[in-house]
Amino acid sequence: MKKLHFVGSRVVKTGVAIFVTALICEWLDWPAVFAVITAIVTIEPTVSDSIKKGIVRFPASAIGSAYAVLFISIFGNSPLTYTLAAMFTIITCFRLKLHAGLLVATLTAVAMIEVIHSNYLISFLIRLGTTSIGLVVSTLVNMFILPPHYTKNISSSIQRTAIQTGKTIERVFLTILEGKQEQELHNREMVEQLDWGIHQTETLVRFQKEEAKFHPLVGKEKSHFHHMQKQLGSLRLILYHLDNLISSQIKTIAWSNDERAIILYAIRELAEGLKDPSHYQTDKHAQHLKQITEIFWEDNEEITRGDRRHPTSFPPELIILYELVSIYNQVDRYYGK
Repeated sequence: MKKLHFVGSRVVKTGVAIFVTALICEWLDWPAVFAVITAIVTIEPTVSDSIKKGIVRFPASAIGSAYAVLFISIFGNSPLTYTLAAMFTIITCFRLKLHAGLLVATLTAVAMIEVIHSNYLISFLIRLGTTSIGLVVSTLVNMFILPPHYTKNISSSIQRTAIQTGKTIERVFLTILEGKQEQELHNREMVEQLDWGIHQTETLVRFQKEEAKFHPLVGKEKSHFHHMQKQLGSLRLILYHLDNLISSQIKTIAWSNDERAIILYAIRELAEGLKDPSHYQTDKHAQHLKQITEIFWEDNEEITRGDRRHPTSFPPELIILYELVSIYNQVDRYYGK
């Protein structure tokens, strides 16, 4: 199993699809190269994608085959035939929005020129047959042999992203509270990396949803998948609040030393809770949230009593606390509280 994991299920499935496709073509005495090309490009991350793109690739391959037959009948086997067949195939597929089939159609068009010598109609029909074999075999292989399963990858990705989120929270808040403006560029890079990681995980979730149409999740596995989606949503919202905080460009903060110490400790505990699930404790988390919420309302009361330091916007202390309270709530949601 370790060797299989090292090779990768997609590589194994591609090899099986190529072998079966070539074997069928050999039985039918048809050229296997066109079917094999189609089989290779039709192995997609999900069965649904294989079917959707296969529906596009079949007419695209027919277009490429038709142009190959047309131009070889006019110009014979010449450089002009290769050029025109490729160009017209690309243009036609592009105009018909057959983008997923453009590559295989173009390869089919230029490869056919070398093997067509007579019986153009028969050659065209055989090309359609080999293309169909490649599409059907690769789709069936994708469906029944080592079917795609992404829940473990999603779980691992979410754990890594949560750790990165904890580090980013700590870095962003400490940079603001300690007035290290030279770190703002690094903070922005960390947020962008976090956004990329969340986007990659969201892609895996989309793959699993598509795959569930053919291989549904059941029982605990289904519940776990829904929980992971909820966690990912929380991480996305935490990222949103961090981005808001960075964009606010806060420079001066008028907190007492005691208030600053409470907030710094709450931030570190929050970050550790995301980096290490065993560190997260509901009671302690609620206590820290209560403390920073009390500071939030105290600062809010100062505004209503006439604090005019920021007459046209919220004071920086209120912005920081609002984002921090919001992130605390999302961490609760992340752990299903």
